[in-house]
Amino acid sequence: MYTREHFEKLDKQDPLAGFRDQFALNPGEIYLDGNSLGARPKKAAQRAAEVLEQEWGQDLIRSWNTHHWFELPYRIGDKIAGLIGADKGEVVCTDATGINLYKAVATALKLNPQRKVVLMEGSNFPTNNYMIQGLVAQLGSDFEVRFAEEHEFADKIDEQVAVVCLTQVHYKSGRLLDMQAITEQAQQKGCLVVWDLCHSAGALPVDLNAANADLAVGCTYKYLNGGPGSQAFIFVAKRHQNKVNQPLSGWWGHNAPFNFERDYQPGAGISQMLTGTQGILSLAVTEVGIDLMGAADMQQIRTKSQALTRYFIELVESQCGEYGFKLVSPRDEERRGSQVAFSHADGYPIMQALIDAGVVGDFRAPDILRFGFAPLYNSYADIWDAVQRFKEIMLTERWQEPRFNQRHAVT
Repeated sequence: MYTREHFEKLDKQDPLAGFRDQFALNPGEIYLDGNSLGARPKKAAQRAAEVLEQEWGQDLIRSWNTHHWFELPYRIGDKIAGLIGADKGEVVCTDATGINLYKAVATALKLNPQRKVVLMEGSNFPTNNYMIQGLVAQLGSDFEVRFAEEHEFADKIDEQVAVVCLTQVHYKSGRLLDMQAITEQAQQKGCLVVWDLCHSAGALPVDLNAANADLAVGCTYKYLNGGPGSQAFIFVAKRHQNKVNQPLSGWWGHNAPFNFERDYQPGAGISQMLTGTQGILSLAVTEVGIDLMGAADMQQIRTKSQALTRYFIELVESQCGEYGFKLVSPRDEERRGSQVAFSHADGYPIMQALIDAGVVGDFRAPDILRFGFAPLYNSYADIWDAVQRFKEIMLTERWQEPRFNQRHAVT
């Protein structure tokens, strides 16, 4: 039987413990929603003030040159590349994940022009499916989206498929796919593979080039702590660059944007994946989170993540097991990302009661209570304290108060 002292001892031995003080965390609150929106690095406020007051407020348009605003997507992209096993010049920080996915899959289809099928996991985060359904509808009736779940991949990845588009860590369950094995299988069938790293970048070691990945996308506002709505990123392996043009050909992707030519000429390399003018304030703040992640050891992050999720599962099942919670996430920690999901018929009001008690997770329809673990700022003692509050809510039936069943716009 565990005690709080056991977890306090682990915190004292934790090589990542020093990072916690670099985040602005609410006193008394246990934040287990870093898989949806990462906590704010303390230095982000200072960086935002610098951009607002000096770079925008005083230097104004001169900042494009004096503060190198125009280079931010590339500079941050190269830093992200170091976190996901890519080379410099293969990643750019730009746009939203869905827009980047549109660009990535459209590019992959052009690189594999004899085939017309995109294979996706039907239980994806829905925007992935929506974006590619929209893309295929624009391309015409010859193109098709097919859906498969993990147990069907071996049969559904075949010689008709042009592009396999998958999310490495499932947004609901936290299930981790074997990137290298699936990429190899798909490429042996002549497919290109596009990976979504939204729930893996910053949470666990990712090595795109070791897996021979073709293209990838991901967000920066979860485990990379870039801030709400911060720009996403897109990866294109160098072997695929400069071969075809992505369809959203905006002026920032032009080879000489300030020549203001009438006709589009694509920029070289990864620059062609840019489209329009970027949100500079958001990019500047995003870089703070990226730098913080870059200072940490990714294997230490993964080791702690596996321990945090393992302890959480054990404690919930031992102390709240009688209340009907069912583990949805893989029990095998090698197949689990940095989140834990439990299902329960009354998941929504229970999660609202937990949030009210200072344990912040989130709910995913129809019945998933989802908890994300960010090893840079979640402590081992957080796990113990969170489950004690969880147990108290279930024991007292606080979650049955009518106010916790009132649905919010964002769950």
